[in-house]
Amino acid sequence: MQPIQVGLIGFGFSGSTFHAPVITQVPGLNLTHVVSSDPSKVHRRLPQVEVLADPRALWDHPDIGLVVITTPNDTHFPYAKEALLSGKHVVIEKPFVIDVAEADELIKLATKQNRILSVYHNRRYDSDFLTVKQVVKQGLLGTVHTYEAHFDRYRPEVRIRWREQDVPGAGVLYDLGPHLIDQAIQLFGPPQTVWADLLMQRPQAQVTDCFHLILGYENGLRAILRAGCLVKAPGPRYQVHGSLGTLTKYGMDPQEEMLKQGMKPGDPGWGQESPEFQATLSTTVQGVEMQGTVPTLTGGYETYYQQLAQAIRGQADVPVSAQEARLTMQVISAAIASAHEGRVVKI
Repeated sequence: MQPIQVGLIGFGFSGSTFHAPVITQVPGLNLTHVVSSDPSKVHRRLPQVEVLADPRALWDHPDIGLVVITTPNDTHFPYAKEALLSGKHVVIEKPFVIDVAEADELIKLATKQNRILSVYHNRRYDSDFLTVKQVVKQGLLGTVHTYEAHFDRYRPEVRIRWREQDVPGAGVLYDLGPHLIDQAIQLFGPPQTVWADLLMQRPQAQVTDCFHLILGYENGLRAILRAGCLVKAPGPRYQVHGSLGTLTKYGMDPQEEMLKQGMKPGDPGWGQESPEFQATLSTTVQGVEMQGTVPTLTGGYETYYQQLAQAIRGQADVPVSAQEARLTMQVISAAIASAHEGRVVKI
């Protein structure tokens, strides 16, 4: 089959780091056009692509089958809407959109146009999360009652960029929240309740730079999700407690750093975490107390685009459906309402 031609909108950090290097390594996808205001930056990395100044030039291009949107969050909805109306399949960098109403409109339009609409929740393919997911699904912890996941950083200075300015869709709840929320939903399904504390901890902060969410489930399970910008010495990335045992995982999936260093999927060592960050497991198996380490699985962001290419050809399910991404937007909306009103919000 002919490769699916891809047009990428945006060549900032997300487009140049998380999307372009991965797309170019996936058989069946051919990145041919990039929309950017800086052609020289694009051509230093991708000399073969055509650089466009206006995303609307993609809509009428007959050969482009897939449009990937990596521009600021408040542009996701209008660009995706125009791309779908022009008959393109669409991938949107997380977060999906700004609110649930926008998500619903795009889902309805994609169905009408018979086109795939997907959101790039790449952290489903992190090495650490894949390891946690495997242990939980194998039942080694018994019935999970407490799940805690952190995405902490140390960035005491507020930088001049849209993600940290007072504009729609900015702040860490929209930036890092989708990762942690989507992972929790992948493990336990949609929550019944949301409680949230949204903070601006840095003196010059204009938008939320720290959040603490508690997702509640009917069986008593609580998923605690936290991210902040003033954590110089991070604790565990994951702690999962169940009726039989506890799993603790330090460290961060290495793929982002590998991509920053110029590595690509398929390179030696790709997606493999340092052994020093292996998870520790303390549990009971058939009445026998066991303690030890769990080898970290290999991560693979390319898995998303491999499956997406197959889905476009009708050979596989969409890797992240728009309906799944909508659940994440529901939780974000509920978190904002919870923090504003000081109460637990039912989903």
